[in-house]
Amino acid sequence: MVIRLSHLSVGYSPSLPVISGINAVVRSGQLTCLTGDNGIGKSTLLKTLTGFLPKLGGELLLDGREVGTFSQRELARQVSIVLTQKPDIQNLTVEEVAGLGRSPYTGFFGRLHDADRTVIADALAAVGIEPLRHRMIQTLSDGERQKVMIAKALAQQTPAILLDEPTAFLDFPSKAETFRLLQRMAHDRDKLILLSTHDLGLAVRFADCLLEVKDRSLHRVSADEVKASMQAVLGG
Repeated sequence: MVIRLSHLSVGYSPSLPVISGINAVVRSGQLTCLTGDNGIGKSTLLKTLTGFLPKLGGELLLDGREVGTFSQRELARQVSIVLTQKPDIQNLTVEEVAGLGRSPYTGFFGRLHDADRTVIADALAAVGIEPLRHRMIQTLSDGERQKVMIAKALAQQTPAILLDEPTAFLDFPSKAETFRLLQRMAHDRDKLILLSTHDLGLAVRFADCLLEVKDRSLHRVSADEVKASMQAVLGG
């Protein structure tokens, strides 16, 4: 999977794009981290990449095909997303929540077949929560819940997984574990994984590619540039 952005503009008003002139390529097999200040447009960009928001201009291509030409179901088989907020789900088991990722394949009634259950079991094992499969989602810690949502995205079997601040509510060990998990998924399963984050130290440590939103544009940056930015903030 390759996501190619050419002169892309995103936002809510054509007269005032949040980010414009975006030229970037994001590839499978890599963990790509998207950095930048709060309210600068990272979430808007991710929502546009998943089709939740229409683009304002330019090209947004998934493996050479314009994103706007995909049906909702087709797009759900290409890109999955894990959002910032804690999942507002109650009275479902871990296995059932992960099973929601099969909805692009199970039809209107959402009936799971043996092949679907095999995919779900593999996703739970991949993120290390298979022993929790019968636990109710509301009984889990924040870190465990985030793993369930990643397992759900993995069960969706999309070549691309986008995550909006997936470590926002986690303690540091859980943050590092999540980054390590996502890096492993990108490398071992050839997934395109793009996440927004404020955890710059972990991004520098684990990312294969770093992108920064700044001054209403998007730039590729090096680990050294990110470290220098961190030092400047700490020094100030």
